[in-house]
Amino acid sequence: MRHLIVVFLTVLLAAACAPTPTLEPDAPVVNPPINESPTQELPAMPSYAPQPNDVNFSRENVFIQEMGLLIRESYPPQITLGISGDLPTPCHQLRAEIAPPDSRNKINVDVYTVTDPNMLCTQVLKPFQENIDLGTFPSGHYSVWVNGELAGEFDS
Repeated sequence: MRHLIVVFLTVLLAAACAPTPTLEPDAPVVNPPINESPTQELPAMPSYAPQPNDVNFSRENVFIQEMGLLIRESYPPQITLGISGDLPTPCHQLRAEIAPPDSRNKINVDVYTVTDPNMLCTQVLKPFQENIDLGTFPSGHYSVWVNGELAGEFDS
């Protein structure tokens, strides 16, 4: 016990002898020059979004096994479409086009693949799983349709 008190007093004495930092007066706040302001990066385009060079590719069907809606508890609710299935080959790239809600609050999502018709590729299915952010919507009851099939409904 006595050794513990000696160690405690030694640490306390060492801390008391440490130099105190000197505080400088507050410097005025100055805005950075316009040309030195940080640049804001644009959010990255999702991998499933249609690309400008897709016009050079062949459009083909995708094999969807499962799909469903994920509704995040926020205000307003954020809606995500989860899909999984298979691409025809590893050379195919997934694409999804999301239409705005129509007059009946029906949201159509067109999911397909694109591939270079001149590329040779192994003929084997490639599994995929993708979450497609649909965004937020005004108050109402909505239905989400993927390639003509009902994926789910939600209230916003």
